[in-house]
Amino acid sequence: MRRFWVGGAFVLLTASAHAQGTVPAAASPAPASQQVVAPVQPARADTAARAGSAWTFVRLVKLPNPGAASLDRRGALYVADADNNLRQYSAEGLLLNTYAPTQPGHVAQVEAWNVSSTLVFNDDRQQLILLDRFLAVITEVRLADYLDGTVRAATLAPDNRIWLLDESDLVLREFDPANLRLVKNTPLDLIIGRSRPDFRFLRHYQNNVYLVDRTTGVYVFDNLGNYRKKLPFAGLSTVGFRGDELYYFDAGAFHFFHLYSLAERRVALPAGVVPGEVRQVLVGESYAYIFTAQGVAVYQL
Repeated sequence: MRRFWVGGAFVLLTASAHAQGTVPAAASPAPASQQVVAPVQPARADTAARAGSAWTFVRLVKLPNPGAASLDRRGALYVADADNNLRQYSAEGLLLNTYAPTQPGHVAQVEAWNVSSTLVFNDDRQQLILLDRFLAVITEVRLADYLDGTVRAATLAPDNRIWLLDESDLVLREFDPANLRLVKNTPLDLIIGRSRPDFRFLRHYQNNVYLVDRTTGVYVFDNLGNYRKKLPFAGLSTVGFRGDELYYFDAGAFHFFHLYSLAERRVALPAGVVPGEVRQVLVGESYAYIFTAQGVAVYQL
């Protein structure tokens, strides 16, 4: 049992998770598709409900059909709107800046955690755009000039290099935008085995790279691109990170998975939020953001 600080009071939460077995050890020699995972205890529904009801609604950011989104270390929120402009909001949901690209392109992923630079990946144009903290353009990179395959997901590393998921060749690549060259390549065919992956999201966090496959789970690599293990969270399109926990939204609740103790806890949605309308969630240190077709609901934790 763990204590979780919500809305000015401690709420007791029991460990929970999907009954999918143990997370394999790092550097396990077994193919990811054959690794077995250990059971964990389900969370008590009454505990999760109390946690969700303690959140305080702040405001609704009216933004029809919001797209890819990210948080930076200071808590600022970055959201692509329906026209693929990038909007920057304060932690409380107040508009700060807007980036409007000179050429239209679908924003598949945004990564703003580094603060000093924000990555925008346009999958239809196969283009990377780096912006400064005021959303002014630093550089633009046309990926077709440096690799032959199609990139499905991209994310920014702490050293300002960029991880790319080359879906055509099933290779995880690291690209150096300063010198305009590929510096690392990790083939994925032996790792994924005979499964038919559906890669959706890529994120570098705490010296690891997390690759979300909606079909089988979350593949974990170290900061050199070496495969470590797979987390058994299938059916996801994205994940987030808060402290030492990975989180995601599933089955009407927030799930928090501790990256080192492997414990999992569950927190219910705030009262009045319809689970079927939730498209995405982001959780910062003090605020949480729930994305629906109408916009982004901001809650204080």
